[in-house]
Amino acid sequence: MEFQNLINGVWKNSASGKFSENRNPANWNDDLIGMFPLSTEADVNEAVDAAKEAFKKWRLVPAPKRGDVLKVVGDIMVERKDEIAFEMTREMGKVIAETKGDTQEGIDTAFYAASEGRRLFGYNAPSELYNKMNLSFRIPIGVGGIITPWNFPMAIPTWKIFPALVCGNTVVFKPAELTPKTANTLVHIIDEAMRIVLGKDYIPGVINLVHGKGSVVGECLLANKNVDLISFTGSTLVGRRINEVGGRELKRVSLELGGKNAQIVMDDANMDLALDAVLWGAFGTTGQRCTATSRLILHKNIHDKFIEKLLERVKKLKLGYGNEKGVDVGPCVSESQRETVDEYVKIGLNEDKAKMITGGEKATEGNLAKGWFYKPTIFTDVTPDMRIAKEEIFGPVLSVLKCNDLDEGVKILNGTEYGLSSSIFTNNVNDAFRAVRDIEAGITYINGATIGAEAHMPFGGVKATGNGHREGGWTVYDFYSEWKAVYIDYSGKLQRAQIDNY
Repeated sequence: MEFQNLINGVWKNSASGKFSENRNPANWNDDLIGMFPLSTEADVNEAVDAAKEAFKKWRLVPAPKRGDVLKVVGDIMVERKDEIAFEMTREMGKVIAETKGDTQEGIDTAFYAASEGRRLFGYNAPSELYNKMNLSFRIPIGVGGIITPWNFPMAIPTWKIFPALVCGNTVVFKPAELTPKTANTLVHIIDEAMRIVLGKDYIPGVINLVHGKGSVVGECLLANKNVDLISFTGSTLVGRRINEVGGRELKRVSLELGGKNAQIVMDDANMDLALDAVLWGAFGTTGQRCTATSRLILHKNIHDKFIEKLLERVKKLKLGYGNEKGVDVGPCVSESQRETVDEYVKIGLNEDKAKMITGGEKATEGNLAKGWFYKPTIFTDVTPDMRIAKEEIFGPVLSVLKCNDLDEGVKILNGTEYGLSSSIFTNNVNDAFRAVRDIEAGITYINGATIGAEAHMPFGGVKATGNGHREGGWTVYDFYSEWKAVYIDYSGKLQRAQIDNY
């Protein structure tokens, strides 16, 4: 089946007439999901022009009415949740429970954004002068270029697109090449909701979808002077490129980049709870999360016993197609991603002291040979200077390090260029609060896994994880809106603020 772009309210083929295949990573040869456009600069420019024109009308739609659109989006997503999740597992690989969670996060974000349409508050402050009033308002920015990754193909686009729309911006959406069908579904739903809520006042071009390669579509969004803001989630390498070009063009840029997240387990912790958390954090989504637990930092007193229990649990994990019952771990999203994981395992094996205690190879038994499966892998005796302890792998590989006390554990945790998510397991309230204070990360969990962010809270990190903006919660609305200060003088004379007042 051939799918299309949405530009200016019309579903249409790319100007190139070319397509790329989208296949099931658990059954690569036998399950072709669809053919998606390989778009060109002409397609991007057409979409941007449509979004720029639509902005003239969309910005004037009352914010509560814009919120009503997203309320309907959420309602439709609730009705179609199981279908969306099934198809997302088919195209991305993670198990059905996780794709249901991915879809639910989109639903939560829709309803939250809908309510924010009535809460785009400004701040008012008293004037220092007589008979004068000071007000402030949020105003939309313009055309937003939205570039998203493949690991959360529903949740992450909603984090970006919904706040952008509620604030009165228009959107050109470039989804990941590996998960285009989920993007098509989302945009179909948004466009349907627009038509339902606005009726005869429907505005074409508010939401536009352009499929294709990042090197073409992404670069064109960056270069187009009518794109006012860029929101990107992906690798730090690409993020640096976007920040460089966007800064030169004075575009507003939000970057959510890599992570090398760690879970600390102290010797007073609930061991079974910590064990459940690291299994979920390290091997959920096959480790393909920016918040995945890539490092486990164990207190020396419980290290050996914890590893023994962890190894026992990991060996029981079932690999397979995520829409089948009983499957715990799906495939890597692509052959190239599996090769990257395998290269990092080889790097770990070549480290002087690191010891691989399980996994370390492609899974090719039976039906697993049809997809890009990799066995959950654990390295022990890892030291902070090793590459597998510092670099993002984005796969089912866990590096275990040992610490003598809390201070050393936090030092190890902070010892990478990233600072996205973090976790500590302890029953000592003082240690918990010290960790909250001292860990360098945008997210810290106490007695919880490094994954599990909620839609109404800020999401993002420090250091090389991003450029300071946040997704989610109330904070994201600052990125998608400008502040306008308004002074109303009803004194009947010219008052020159500080000159006349002091």
